[in-house]
Amino acid sequence: MAADEPPERQLRVMPWWLVLVGLLAAVALGWLVLDLLLTEADRAGQPDTRATLRIDAIRTGLTVVAGTGGGLALLLAARRQWIAERAQLHQESVAARDQAHRDRVQAHAESVAEAAQHHQDRQSRAAEHDAAERRLTELYTRAVELLGNDSAAVRLGGLHALQRLGQDNPAQRPTIVAVLCAYLRMPAPDDEPRETEVRRTAQRVLTRHLRADDADHWPGVVLDLTGAALVDFDAAGCTLVDADFRRAVFTGATSFAGATARGAMLFGAAVVGDVVFDGLDADGEVVLDGARFAGSASFEGAAFDGLSCRRSSFAGPTSFRRATFGQPTSFDATRFEEAASFREAEFLGALSMEHTEFGGSASFRSVRFTSMALFRWTVFGAEALFDDARFTDAANFGRARFHSMASFRDVHFSRRPQVEQARAVVDLGHRWPTGTVVKRLDDEWLLLVDG
Repeated sequence: MAADEPPERQLRVMPWWLVLVGLLAAVALGWLVLDLLLTEADRAGQPDTRATLRIDAIRTGLTVVAGTGGGLALLLAARRQWIAERAQLHQESVAARDQAHRDRVQAHAESVAEAAQHHQDRQSRAAEHDAAERRLTELYTRAVELLGNDSAAVRLGGLHALQRLGQDNPAQRPTIVAVLCAYLRMPAPDDEPRETEVRRTAQRVLTRHLRADDADHWPGVVLDLTGAALVDFDAAGCTLVDADFRRAVFTGATSFAGATARGAMLFGAAVVGDVVFDGLDADGEVVLDGARFAGSASFEGAAFDGLSCRRSSFAGPTSFRRATFGQPTSFDATRFEEAASFREAEFLGALSMEHTEFGGSASFRSVRFTSMALFRWTVFGAEALFDDARFTDAANFGRARFHSMASFRDVHFSRRPQVEQARAVVDLGHRWPTGTVVKRLDDEWLLLVDG
């Protein structure tokens, strides 16, 4: 019985003797009433009416007996009705309990069946997952083995196998990219001329899936090409996340044109030939410290959140035209062998070019300096052009060296620039900032003094 069902009282059966006692009581009551009425009739009646009174008394006594019997009969009928109703309620209660019990049994059976099905499904999924993982591991192991084969053709097959494995299994892409980067970081064998093609293929596999407009784009993978030997590396339009090219050697034509750098982009101590960074969008720091650019380098239209280019060297023509520099930028102790152009660039943070050397012309025409600009001890080996530049904060050219013509025509300074102890060669048509005092130091040099 459920806890919320009321307990039923036990149904007791009326004993037979109770009916007999009721009949005897009715007869006794009728007899008593008859005796009393006859006695009263004998006392009160006249001799001529006595018989009539006795008949009325007998009729009344019989009526009392009949009425008592009728009352007992009604009582028994009411009891039968009550018992019938109790029986009906009992039957309904029993039926309800039976139905509830059947429902509970059915629900329990369904729950057990569902749990068994779920368990079976979990076992099936686990078996499928284990089988898929085993197959994936086998494919991965086989592809890596192919990549380590002595034959260049077999290594190419291993590269394509890894590419397909990553295309079909997104969770494995970071691992596959790490394997490809590790392969490129390993030194190339000297006795395998076809290894260059293998490495180019590995590079193309990487860069193809880093282009956001490619249907097979692999987002979020990290490149670690520290010390790698890269040939004609083409990352144009790629999205690079925390890319590390420190001490890498780039030969041939290298391109990062239109690339997007998320996080740091590191080129410390890298060796680069001709390279294009035009339109680069970097939201993290780009580090070129100690890098050597053996060919031309173009950064036109690039947007740097922060750039560090200390102790670097640029052997060919270099252009930062229309580039934007967000955070403080440093070119300290960097050497530009040939012409370097920063024309129409914008420095939103501080700029430091202390001890920087320009072997060719240095153009800062129409450049906007919104924060402090430091050119102390900077050496300008050829023309230094600052025409139409705008300095909205302090500018310091102290101890700078101008080995050729310096031009500050139509330059706007929000405050007087500092030129103390700067030197320039004599008689080359210099155009100095307004208020600059120039003294002749000797036959070869002029000395600039703050006015």
